[in-house]
Amino acid sequence: MANRITDIDEARRRFLVYLLSTGAFASVGGCSSTATSGVRQAMPVPEEMPAGKSMFLLQGDVSVNTASATLDTLVSLGDVVETGEDSEAVFVFEKDAFLLRANSRIRVPSTMATGGSYGLERGKALSVFASRRTEIRTPSAVISIRGTGVYVEVEPALSYVCLCYGAANLATSDDPAINEDLETEHHDAPKYILADPNASNRIQAAPFKNHDDQELLMIETLVGRSTPYVVPQGPARTRGRYL
Repeated sequence: MANRITDIDEARRRFLVYLLSTGAFASVGGCSSTATSGVRQAMPVPEEMPAGKSMFLLQGDVSVNTASATLDTLVSLGDVVETGEDSEAVFVFEKDAFLLRANSRIRVPSTMATGGSYGLERGKALSVFASRRTEIRTPSAVISIRGTGVYVEVEPALSYVCLCYGAANLATSDDPAINEDLETEHHDAPKYILADPNASNRIQAAPFKNHDDQELLMIETLVGRSTPYVVPQGPARTRGRYL
């Protein structure tokens, strides 16, 4: 137990250094969207979200079921979370956590009885999941996962999937026979999954892009976990901002 507590405390410490050095979000843990640099110094260190709370960070235009979201908005079964232009949201649902980028729409499972299926209908989402069977569905892909971190982007012609760590099965949404099993430790095998049913190779190698380990550390911390690898200390990052 002592080692577990140490891991979580170290995760919080590293993320605080990152957050204060970048000022990445305009609204954090109850701070006003008009926060000044002085206010940012009082931003809370990420910790496991308490029962009855879903939203951790909001920036710009964020809605749940078309109603404007606040830090008190609770995400429930079947809800749809959306972000507008130049907007982001970080939220938790049960023991899953998400960073939803701009112009994105994700549908929360209507039931968790058989593991649950999230629908990323458009946009980009970084997610971490509890150790149970879960799916992410896009217009062109089905990602079956268990206790993993994954980054997904939806485009008209394809889906981008980076299994950041863990195991997953990737399949085309229209033909489950076209699939590939993956097991990665650290962003080892990003993939494109093509929507075109006539393409000869519909699951293709892709570059690592548009997400970083500090973000994974943040959302894992919100659900009481840490990344399976050490995230470098300090503000060094693999990206600037991706909206």
